[in-house]
Amino acid sequence: MRVYADTTRRAARKSDAKCRCDAGPVREVGAPVTEPANIPVATSAAARYSTGVMKAVVQIRYGPPEQVLRMQEIERPVLGAGNALVRVRATSVNTPDWITVTGVPYILRLAFGLRRPRTPVRGTDVAGVVEAVGRDVTDLQPGEEVFGSSWTGTLSTRGTFAELTAVPASSLIPKPEGLSFEEAAASVMSGLTALAAMETLGKVTPGMRVLINGASGGVGTFAVQIARSLGGEVAGVCSTRNLDLVRSLGADHVIDYTQEDFTRGSDRYGLVLDNVLNHPRV
Repeated sequence: MRVYADTTRRAARKSDAKCRCDAGPVREVGAPVTEPANIPVATSAAARYSTGVMKAVVQIRYGPPEQVLRMQEIERPVLGAGNALVRVRATSVNTPDWITVTGVPYILRLAFGLRRPRTPVRGTDVAGVVEAVGRDVTDLQPGEEVFGSSWTGTLSTRGTFAELTAVPASSLIPKPEGLSFEEAAASVMSGLTALAAMETLGKVTPGMRVLINGASGGVGTFAVQIARSLGGEVAGVCSTRNLDLVRSLGADHVIDYTQEDFTRGSDRYGLVLDNVLNHPRV
């Protein structure tokens, strides 16, 4: 299993780590902690399978990722009737994961848990191979390569920063052969958010002028491409180092926010997607 940080600004800058869950001894991540693990110890993938445990990146409290996340062995997920058990090949880090790890803003802890989240494993995006299916699942088979989201709309959603995760079968689709596991996992939350913004809510039509603030981020990179595919005339706002990237994605115009404030120009747009929220009055 690999954990990939997408390019959403906060998540990518502060959590740009990869975690491989391969067979072998447990590797702890972050500073030592005093909380007891209370979990079986296994030394190989086969041993973990036989004892019903798996490796996962577990959050032990709120704080910086390098201090509060550690690799542990925990119980394998229970397979529900409408779920698919997926062996995770790749997942991605999104802004909600970062917020939950840090516990900021603090008021969210009233919902997540005061000292630590009630669910210790982060992540919702997943790409992997179906290991087993529940009795009510008819459209997925073991061995099938899939991607999707484990999010169930509740705070008890099982995370994907683990070797295995149980996902509602209705939230998974077959992975195209030409798409890598890493690409598939990085496309779920960011891609769906951009699609909803450009097509469902923004209703981009041919010729519409669209400005995307944060065009080089996780949502922004998808939004630029989707808006262009819908026929929009796209202006992307990003930093100097990402100008070529945004151009390569199809943006008709690029604006370097270190040199120009787009809110003070004379250009007008039919749709503005603000992924950064640094211009709240736009």
